[in-house]
Amino acid sequence: MRRRLAALAAFTSIAVASNAQAATSDPVGDLIMSVITGSLPNAPGWNVKATLYHAGAKGVGALDSLGCKVVAMRTVATDKTVIPRRSVLFIKETVGLKMPDGKLHDGYWYASDVGGAIKGKRIDLYTGKGSSSMNPIKSLNLATLSAVKVGEFKGCPPG
Repeated sequence: MRRRLAALAAFTSIAVASNAQAATSDPVGDLIMSVITGSLPNAPGWNVKATLYHAGAKGVGALDSLGCKVVAMRTVATDKTVIPRRSVLFIKETVGLKMPDGKLHDGYWYASDVGGAIKGKRIDLYTGKGSSSMNPIKSLNLATLSAVKVGEFKGCPPG
């Protein structure tokens, strides 16, 4: 099911990118995105600026702020006053990125970490071990990602 949703999300993002007049309100597009992400139309969403972090970087531990293991290409650090911890986020720009296991990303991230420099509409995406783990994401425009809250999780994020 997630594979179908990821494919549909990729198709939608291509269609939106090719529409030069996407700056105006798009109720049909919003409805399609709600079907793709599983969220209701007008669900909480943010245009965020992202940075990347990896294991091996100074100050990065093996556990997130919930005490759970950080998960490559799934854990996201947020300002918990903007995007609450335990939020499941859909970041459409990450759909189709290569995962550490070779599969393609479905766009789902888990807000389970925080960081001292993560303030306001800013997120930090955990990419894995070593700086080379950031390579698949470097092609994204990290200055303008869209994050939509599609749910909440209990316990630790899935690994």
